[in-house]
Amino acid sequence: MATVAEVIQETSTTRTLVLDVPGWPGHRAGQHVDIRLTADDGYQAERSYSIASPPEGSHLALTIEYLEDGEVSSYLCGELRVGDRFELRGPIGGYFVWDVNAGAPLLLVAGGSGIVPLMAMLRHRAAALPDLAARRALPARLLYSSRKWDHIINRDELAMLVSNDPALEVTHTITREPPPGWTGFRRRIDRMMLAEFAWPPAERPHLFVCGPTPLVERVATAFVELGHDPALVKTERFGPTGAGA
Repeated sequence: MATVAEVIQETSTTRTLVLDVPGWPGHRAGQHVDIRLTADDGYQAERSYSIASPPEGSHLALTIEYLEDGEVSSYLCGELRVGDRFELRGPIGGYFVWDVNAGAPLLLVAGGSGIVPLMAMLRHRAAALPDLAARRALPARLLYSSRKWDHIINRDELAMLVSNDPALEVTHTITREPPPGWTGFRRRIDRMMLAEFAWPPAERPHLFVCGPTPLVERVATAFVELGHDPALVKTERFGPTGAGA
């Protein structure tokens, strides 16, 4: 069982649940958990959510996006309060994972709430490599697609990570409502954008792509067409979100 220790409102539709999980065995950046909710009449609903916290964290954190027809997300993003408890199973997954021992540059592409497991990777990198020289030896880039500036999850934290780390680059593309004076990308992620953003294939970066299915398929295909090793392109996908896919 998990107990809610803190609730952090990230955006108007997204919140982070900080959890106490007795006996938690630890996890790798990129893994997920299954949450099971049980109603008073015995009805059960179960959904999978990516872990947002790094393996070095003292608590488990999940960042949840509210979906209009989501019977689980509507509860987690609405009624759930500090002190509430629910069933949790995990960690789950061994494919879409990364740690600093993997080496090579880290290249991340996210759409909407697809940022969540990638944030776990960036937080892990920051925690495991406190020395700037070590970070320079393992540079990272993130390309993040959102519909609106206000929809960017962890926007302030990403800016802080960049300000403290010369080997981390974060690029945003705003597909629908960019803020006044915006000079960055204003379109969905495409092959030309990826060619400009990514390291060349000869650098053999580790590529992780997470977001709505159309975005993930488009990005993964483009990376392979650009010459990247398909074995280094790892993907995780889910249903529609506010990513401007």
